[in-house]
Amino acid sequence: MLANYHTHTSRCNHAVGEDRAYVESAIWGGMKVLGFSDHCPWLYPDGYVSATRMTPAQVDGYFTSLLRLKQEYASDITIYIGFESEYSPELLPAQEALLKDYPVDYQILGQHFIRPEPEGFYTGMPVHDEALLDAYISSLIEGMETGRYLYVAHPDLMGFTGSQAIYDKHYKRLCRYLKEHDIPVEINLLGVFEHRHYTNPHFLSLAAGIGCKAIIGCDAHQPERLCNPVAEKQCRRLAADAGLELIDYLPGFDSE
Repeated sequence: MLANYHTHTSRCNHAVGEDRAYVESAIWGGMKVLGFSDHCPWLYPDGYVSATRMTPAQVDGYFTSLLRLKQEYASDITIYIGFESEYSPELLPAQEALLKDYPVDYQILGQHFIRPEPEGFYTGMPVHDEALLDAYISSLIEGMETGRYLYVAHPDLMGFTGSQAIYDKHYKRLCRYLKEHDIPVEINLLGVFEHRHYTNPHFLSLAAGIGCKAIIGCDAHQPERLCNPVAEKQCRRLAADAGLELIDYLPGFDSE
């Protein structure tokens, strides 16, 4: 892999390792671009604090650390600093105010919740209700329409357990949107390596049939996941089996 734009840090409370270890692992693996995209904080009106994302108070340390590493390793790798975030329109104004003075390079859309937590359910759980799948796909498209996000992280996160025809109808709608806007689908290395329900080979075949391209996203929660040739080979095999063209870099975010 030459680039990865899906990298977490220990600030999200479910990743481990020092920031520097992620950078050095990526360099060791031959990457030219490393994008950090830890789970973006939200400011909830009722004061709720999420256990699965960094807090607003940690944003300053996130940028301080990564900007220092960006400079230190500039001759070895290009580092971009971003976030993985849901599209939650009601919370966006407060998030924008929080981040406005920081040099955010990009965001990726990881729609773990359709409605903000704690009211919303985790979209990675098995779902049989077509209305929920429809709402999930619609929220992805609506979020991408804002122009805020580079691509969709684990787009097939919602594991629909109903009929194949319903699954195909809604995921094809997403793939058509991504194709029309030249946005690749993510082959999620974490999901593949840990044998999760995503990345789904059938989803990739739908994407290939519509003419989408793909990119591997490590979704790294441990430094060693940035230098994992076994998992990378599995992801590349999935792309080949589906007939998907893999791209190395996201437009505008290649090595400087």
